[in-house]
Amino acid sequence: MWTPTALESEVRRRVGAAWRVVEGQHTVSTRKLVATQDDQALLEDILEATKPPVPQEAAGLHYLLHTPFRYDAPYPIGSRFRRAGSTEGVFYASEQIRTALAEYCNYRIRFFNESPATILPCNQECLSLFSVDYSSTRTVDLTQPPFLNERQRWTHATDYLPTQAFADTARQAGVEMIRYESVRDIEPGINIALLSPAAFASKQPKTVQTWFLYLSEAEANCKRANANNHNEQWTFKQTQFAV
Repeated sequence: MWTPTALESEVRRRVGAAWRVVEGQHTVSTRKLVATQDDQALLEDILEATKPPVPQEAAGLHYLLHTPFRYDAPYPIGSRFRRAGSTEGVFYASEQIRTALAEYCNYRIRFFNESPATILPCNQECLSLFSVDYSSTRTVDLTQPPFLNERQRWTHATDYLPTQAFADTARQAGVEMIRYESVRDIEPGINIALLSPAAFASKQPKTVQTWFLYLSEAEANCKRANANNHNEQWTFKQTQFAV
């Protein structure tokens, strides 16, 4: 088991950019609920007032960046580096676009598989894929020694207890970012988990792209809007995901 003191000796500096996928942000869903744009602006203000305040350490960040750290309601289920319950937020992202899409597709497929009676949507789902720069002197890399010796603990498809315990220790050691291997992308892919907004190098997303997702019983197809080459579309078989 790692201790905060032991982790201190493995902390390194790392800079780069990462990608994250969210539901399409090019339209505002509240517009269809009201008759005018003025009414929509009022409704958005009302909704904003009901949300918890942005944490001080995330103040000034674009909402796409601060949202994972904003909500203090009990986290319904655990994720790889965040326990269920009232726990601190984590910003998950990937070093490659393909990996970010694979991670998103995994959770969309799990959502529908947990509700077998729900019919898969016939229409394409619009996604926003954005990149953000990061820079931190408090990073640990689980893809490198000595952490690589415990790869099986960090890469289990469904058991997050070892990684959640590691994140607890990392926070005690002041770690801001964890770099780790993706288990959803069958090609080599790397993810990052920002444990603190301090790891962002910019207050705004660097790039925003529109993508479309189509789900079928066999696979998930992702294609960038107005794609003009094969590197802007990916297909993931359902069988590659743990469900």
